[in-house]
Amino acid sequence: MTETPASVLVVDDEVQIRRFLRTGFELDGFTVQEAETGAEALRAATLKPSDLVILDLGLPDMDGADVLERLRSWSSVPLIVLSVRASENEKVRLLELGADDYVVKPFGMAELLARAHSAMRRQLRAARGEPMMKFGPLAIDFAARAVFINDRRVTLTPKEYRLLQILAQHSGNVVTHQFLLREVWGNEHIDDTHYLRIFVRKLRRKIEADPTQPRILLTELGVGYRLVSPDASAPQTAAAVAQ
Repeated sequence: MTETPASVLVVDDEVQIRRFLRTGFELDGFTVQEAETGAEALRAATLKPSDLVILDLGLPDMDGADVLERLRSWSSVPLIVLSVRASENEKVRLLELGADDYVVKPFGMAELLARAHSAMRRQLRAARGEPMMKFGPLAIDFAARAVFINDRRVTLTPKEYRLLQILAQHSGNVVTHQFLLREVWGNEHIDDTHYLRIFVRKLRRKIEADPTQPRILLTELGVGYRLVSPDASAPQTAAAVAQ
């Protein structure tokens, strides 16, 4: 039986960008539907739901952030924002609104496809409730609440485990400082980013071969942290700087 190809909704008012994205996604095996405005996007997402949404912020009838907020009120579809706006505050705002990832224009199709597959895998894992995930030498057994490096068990404190668990559940995607602080320490510590830096440093000492050159738990400067995709421990990029 032939598998049904994944579908993507591309929302952008620039026809050249839509053509570029359509070509790239179709070559990767996706079926593509397009929307030029926010209203068209919301209508398409309602009438013919896709497996993925690529959303530009600069739409003619409304800000893409409004589309994101409305979509998130009823849908958990993986969604990646495209924008020329590269400010850290803007990235944090959109991730907090529910975007799975954020790609700044100009971008390469290979990068976007990698982020798209990562976001879709994360949702699939969440739906399946997978009990075990591997990130290169790191393995997490969620059922046993156990963590292993190269098959040797690592002892984590409850807070360290909770932090790693949240990052693993969103692996491949950036998780903001505020989200991690709220989930691990509670709303009263939402601004205590020093807690996060300390625990990330401790966690890296336990799971990284070289904590000063992390390859598993990466930093998105000014925004948050990202655990690499479970498929492979990708090399550190310029954005992945130890903190």
